[in-house]
Amino acid sequence: MNEKILMSGNEAIAEGAIRAGCGAYFGYPITPQNELIAYMAKNMLDKGRVFIQAESEIGAINMVYGASCAGARAMTSSSSPGISLKQEGISYGAGADVPMVIANVVRGGPGLGSIAPAQSDYFQSTRGGGHGDYRCIVLAPKSVQECADLTYLAFDLADKYRMPVLVLADGMIGQMMEGIVLPPEKSPSELPQRDWIAGKMYNRAASPEGRRTARHITSIHLKPEELEAITRARFARYEAIQAAEIRYEEIGCADADLILAAYGTSARVCLGARKLAAQESIKLGVFRPITLWPFPYQALGKIAAQGKPILTVEMSLGQLVEDVKLSVYEAFSAGKTTTPTKIHLLGHSGGMIPTEEEVFAEAKRILGK
Repeated sequence: MNEKILMSGNEAIAEGAIRAGCGAYFGYPITPQNELIAYMAKNMLDKGRVFIQAESEIGAINMVYGASCAGARAMTSSSSPGISLKQEGISYGAGADVPMVIANVVRGGPGLGSIAPAQSDYFQSTRGGGHGDYRCIVLAPKSVQECADLTYLAFDLADKYRMPVLVLADGMIGQMMEGIVLPPEKSPSELPQRDWIAGKMYNRAASPEGRRTARHITSIHLKPEELEAITRARFARYEAIQAAEIRYEEIGCADADLILAAYGTSARVCLGARKLAAQESIKLGVFRPITLWPFPYQALGKIAAQGKPILTVEMSLGQLVEDVKLSVYEAFSAGKTTTPTKIHLLGHSGGMIPTEEEVFAEAKRILGK
């Protein structure tokens, strides 16, 4: 039986990456994810793997791009303004179909904002963030255990679909400590073979000349018709991801008086509010998207078709709520409900965290109790 060990969320992300076979990490310090880069500095080097503190966030993401093209499972991490600096490199990775893993331990914004926890990078993460038509898979842990497990998963998804995968954890999740069971460490033989990487062009066993055709990894396609065809093919892959990789958690939604929609720390708060409500015989359901992209529109739409009000709880002033509205709209437009579900928002910004009592009070207000 695996024993639990005590770790912070930041450390769990780092250890999850190491156990997933991360061979190269490139980062730059910023609060509140510094424990992550410190953990990688020690443990990657102890295992003989690559760790580099880059000269900047821009340098770090481009090192991830290069290392991945050379065959390594590569990763970087940062917090909000640092992730903004990485967006060009993430877009390049998406445009060249290069797998990469990026952890964002979100802090208050905009600008330098605060070092307190926030969820205001939702739009940036789920809508691409950089320039052009592309998507990133976005995984949102609500616990230290999920920090390890979802980071571990992120590397497999990045390789499977050849694209950037974001682990989106707010600062509270990154800093908190819990007992967890770590996933098994992958051996080199368990890592997927990459038949598309650069290098190894001089292989005398491959041909009499000892050279194979060069592999050119790039995101630039100057012919509009060619670029559109490549982008459409990529979006066909995104459709496959939407069919196969949606993850969510649904608690007590079937007979609830009101549904709470939240992720990360906000979802933990909602679970506490649910317990407070139960003491007064009020039934609150909790719907938690684990993949923020692809978002579980159909699953939430099915719940919305019951006609119960939905309260979106988030540490931003209205970002997750947009996808909640789209879920309800899809259910309504598909004829699954004739009455649009009423959607409410309880949002905080700047690093403020909602409380269980506040969420419960707002739920009672909506229900007229």
